Amino acid sequence: MGADREGGARRTPARAVAYAACGVVLLAGCASMPDSGDLRGVESTPRPDSQVRVFAMPPAEGAPPADILQGFLEALTSDDPGYATARQYLTPAAARAWQPGRATTVLQDGPSMQAARSASREDADDAAFTLTGTRVATLDAQQSYRPTDGPYRQTVHLTRDDKTQQWRIDGLPQGVVMGKSDFQRNYMSVNKYYFASNVAATNGETTAVADPVYVRERVDLMTQVVRSVLQGATSWLRPVVRSSFPTGTDLARGTAPLTPDDQNKLTVPLNDKAARVGRARCDEMAAQLLFTLQYVTPTVSEVELRSGDEHLCSLTADQAEAVAARGSTAHPGYVYFIDDKSRLVRLATGAGGTSAEPVPGALGQGVRPLRAAAVSRDERDAAGVSSDASALYVGSLVSSSSLGSAVVTSHGATPADRLTTPSWDANGDLWVADRDPAHPHLWLLRQGGGTPVDVAVPGLDGRIREVRVAADGVRIALVVEKDGKQSLFVGRIQRPDDKDATGPDAAHPAVSVLELRSATPGLEEIKAMSWSGDSRLVVVGREAGGVQQMRYAQVDGSTPEGPPPAALSGVEDIAASEDDRVPLVAYSGEDGIVRLPTGAQWQKLVKGGTAPVYPG
Repeated sequence: MGADREGGARRTPARAVAYAACGVVLLAGCASMPDSGDLRGVESTPRPDSQVRVFAMPPAEGAPPADILQGFLEALTSDDPGYATARQYLTPAAARAWQPGRATTVLQDGPSMQAARSASREDADDAAFTLTGTRVATLDAQQSYRPTDGPYRQTVHLTRDDKTQQWRIDGLPQGVVMGKSDFQRNYMSVNKYYFASNVAATNGETTAVADPVYVRERVDLMTQVVRSVLQGATSWLRPVVRSSFPTGTDLARGTAPLTPDDQNKLTVPLNDKAARVGRARCDEMAAQLLFTLQYVTPTVSEVELRSGDEHLCSLTADQAEAVAARGSTAHPGYVYFIDDKSRLVRLATGAGGTSAEPVPGALGQGVRPLRAAAVSRDERDAAGVSSDASALYVGSLVSSSSLGSAVVTSHGATPADRLTTPSWDANGDLWVADRDPAHPHLWLLRQGGGTPVDVAVPGLDGRIREVRVAADGVRIALVVEKDGKQSLFVGRIQRPDDKDATGPDAAHPAVSVLELRSATPGLEEIKAMSWSGDSRLVVVGREAGGVQQMRYAQVDGSTPEGPPPAALSGVEDIAASEDDRVPLVAYSGEDGIVRLPTGAQWQKLVKGGTAPVYPG
């Protein structure tokens, strides 16, 4: 059988709805054995309609070892919540010890299955198979996705029971592994929400932070998602966020699958750990769940939290937006760019016209010719990079005050070796990188001024070419260049008051960007990028030997569902808002400033303009 190969998949009759899917195996554990015997491909099904359920089939009486292993692998791709049918293929001891939730490995194709020790003799009582493939990604026990590569190779051992004479699996690694198409069919990405522990929006609001995980799509989805929120943030994000749920909070014992009522309200029964929370904290708890559940299904409009017979609080979707700020709901008033007079100008996001106006203040008057700019998220201030990229200036957009001295300067030999386009975070702080090979820096200017803070980036392998800070203020996207190739990484911003913050001394801890993770492992050239959602970026780049393309990328390195943006040639800059209702805007060397409204094609805005940006 083929695995994830064109024309290689098949389905059993629909009445059984048991797809001979396979790409799933176990992760880590048994020692390797010498290879022998024929290779067999384990089939991986294409993704069916989301309403189709896939049911596992129990082991057949008298099935030989190869069929037992294949049946087990097929059972793992089903919608069986607790893998109960899959456990029927294991010996009792192995079924008790096996932990499928410990980890998941995703392979490019379904695994190839080769007999490592054959049970060809009728009196043989054991057999072993080696499963191989090429790794694409892993999910850890917290369901956090991470791209990976390299070969996969594990061994599964089977034995024949003396009494029943039935073959069963008695040696297997922990966790599961599956082909890429099976993963896409079985899992969906969900944004869990927590609160930034040391970042507030410029208006003082609490800031919500998205934490993407993958959950099994058709296995009691809402209950899975709620439990995942209660268990806390993933380890990568945990140092910079907080949850309002008290430690130890879980669903009440015996909770039935969670389903909204006919008024789209979801009632969530919690254990006694949540019984004594105050109203403000309870509202934050409900907001975390509402933000998360609406990512799964927008029909959930209210959450009620209960503990035992006690009503704790209820929160509607509108009320939740007042509890915390999210980037995806912050609608920008304007899109900004540099016009043919090197001034900062703007166009209203809801306007249909193409006539831009200079921004108020010195940056819109051409006092300093500009090549790039960034506008604060409250649209009250802006930062502009001089035409030769050597100086960064900050000016007001609400007053006619004069432009002061440069807040950062670079002495790189060429514009390409000087300052990047800057970026504002939710705190009102300004970020910019100096690309000078002799003195590279990532600078932070608190509230857009003062003495620049030199941000540490441990583990950085290369030179920063572009910088974009997420609306939540705790994640930053960096384009890093090394040996002529560019890669996109997302790092965690660690501030002095965050948990686990470290610095040169206890009194003056440093601001750092930690644990860089690849967001586009398949690209080797990044031309432009921008945040385009709470956990998504839009990227312009190319694969090795490929042509330039525009695509969406999740911050965890996975590819989101749905089509990419419409193709556009010659793109040099891209601007997006976390609010996906706002059109993409780009600068093309062929067409100037263009925009992409929802459901439409690219439209020309202004021929004489460059460097478009939304606030941020």
